Formats: sequence, structure tokens, C-alpha cells
Amino acid sequence: MPRPALYSNSRAARRPVAHDAGAADAAPAAEPAAAEGDNAPQAVSPAPSALSRRHARALWSMIAVLCVLLAASLGLQQRPAPQRITQKDIDAAVLRTLETTTPPSAAARAVDAIAPSVVRVVGYRISGNGKEEVGRGVGTGVVIVDKGIILTNLHVVLGADRIVVTFHDGLETAASITGAQPENDLAVLQAHKVPDDLAAAPLRSTQDLRPGDHVVAVGFPFGIGPSASAGVVSGLQREFTSPEGNRQLSNLIQFDAAVNPGNSGGPLVTLDGAVVGIVTAILNPTPARTFIGIGFAVPIEHAASAVGMPPF
Repeated sequence: MPRPALYSNSRAARRPVAHDAGAADAAPAAEPAAAEGDNAPQAVSPAPSALSRRHARALWSMIAVLCVLLAASLGLQQRPAPQRITQKDIDAAVLRTLETTTPPSAAARAVDAIAPSVVRVVGYRISGNGKEEVGRGVGTGVVIVDKGIILTNLHVVLGADRIVVTFHDGLETAASITGAQPENDLAVLQAHKVPDDLAAAPLRSTQDLRPGDHVVAVGFPFGIGPSASAGVVSGLQREFTSPEGNRQLSNLIQFDAAVNPGNSGGPLVTLDGAVVGIVTAILNPTPARTFIGIGFAVPIEHAASAVGMPPF
């Protein structure tokens, strides 16, 4: 009898294998799906790339900001620091100013201080034919009370029918005599109108006045002015007798600042701008009666008492 084939069992065994093979064949068929499943993430792979690009842009933006900040920091570091001003710098600036600017003299400052208080005084007389004319009374006055009280010489206004004063700002007004000291050749005037900003002159005692002290005379010599002249105190407690012999004054301040007819009644001023006297006379033994170097002023103490002001 024939021997059964030995491989029949193999075939039988292989069938499952073949079945397995079929499963294997099926598996490959499923593999593409699995592969597709594996490749599914690869289908959305652009997302990570977009994120990476955004991250890159953010990074570059941060780098740009840092560069700008770095450049600004370097610019601030290179900017020169403000220079510190030292005392040496201040001294040098002051020295340059003094070298390039000429300050006013002490006499000029004194004139500036007293000028607003100086007035021109004119005495008018009525002539024989009834016309008004200017007499010899042309002089100067100084405001000592801001209500319009003015000191001048008595001989400037003596015998005048009308008195007119002109203030520093140009205001011209009539004035009246309200007091007099013939022994000191002083007259007190009250202006009928006064400027709104009228300033009274500061007064200073003569007790500490000494020969050699600098003084300034301000007035209207020969009607010209206001004019100023500077000099020094030449002496104290001087006496003066007028050429006509009808005036004798004592306890006067002698000075050498130039004064002439028209300065009478004006202030004699120290360099600090304070009035120490009222110019009253000049000494000239010649008929010219002009200044030759000796002038006299009534001490301000007498002038102040003429208006009832308390002594210094």
C-alpha cells in the first residue's frame, strides 16, 4: 500500500499559516492605514514650523530692542557730563565783566539818586509897564517832603510876584512861600501840584562830615540843567558876607565843586546820594561874581529846622 504523503500535514499545517499569511496580507493592507495614521501628524507638521517662525520673529524683535537700548546707553555714556561751575569760574566771569563794562562813577550814582528830587525855581516879577518878566530869582530847589515841600534860597524867591517850579518829570506848577529863615538864607515852598511819583531827597547829618569828603552839587547854573559838578568839602563852620554887605551867614560848609548863579538853593550831596547842605553862595571878590573855587552851603540841620523837621 502506498505510503501516505508526509507533506499533507504540512499543507494542513500551512493552511493556518496561509491563513496567517492572509492575515499578514491583510495586515499590510492595514499598514497603509496605520502608516497613514502614523503620517497624520506629519500632515499637520506646518504648525510647528509656523510656531518656530513666530518664535524667531519674537527673538529677532527682542534682539532689535536690545540693540536700540544698547545704542542709547552708549550715546548717553558718550554725552559730555555738565561742567561743574567752580569759584574760579565765577571769579573769571566777574573779572571779564569788569574788564568789558565800565561801571558808573560814585558821583554819577549820587546824581542819579538825587535827580528826581531836584527842581528848577523861577521867580517872576511884574515890570513897571505891567508886563511879567523874569527877575534875578532863577535858581534851584530840592524836595524834602513828597507832598511838594521844597527848600531853596530866600534870595531866589524874595520879592517875586509869582513863583514857578519845574519838577524832574517836566511838570510845571506854581508854588507859594510857606516859611523862611533869613539868617540862613532859606525859604520853604509848597508846590500847588506834584507828580504822582514824587520822591523826597534823603537827608544826612553833617556831624561826621570832614574836609576832603567828596560831594556833588546839582542845580541849574545860569538856568542850564539840571547840571552836576563834583568836588570835596574844603572846610566847615565858615562865614560869608555878601558883596553888598546885607547878608552875613555863619556855620557854612565850604566846598570846591563848581557852582554859579542858578545853583543857589540846590542840594550839596554826598556820594551816597544824601543831602548835607543847601548851596547858598560863592566867593568871588571880582565884579564877575562867578565861581573861582569857593562855594558855600547851609548845613542841612538848619534847612530841616526851617520846615519844622526834627533835628538829626
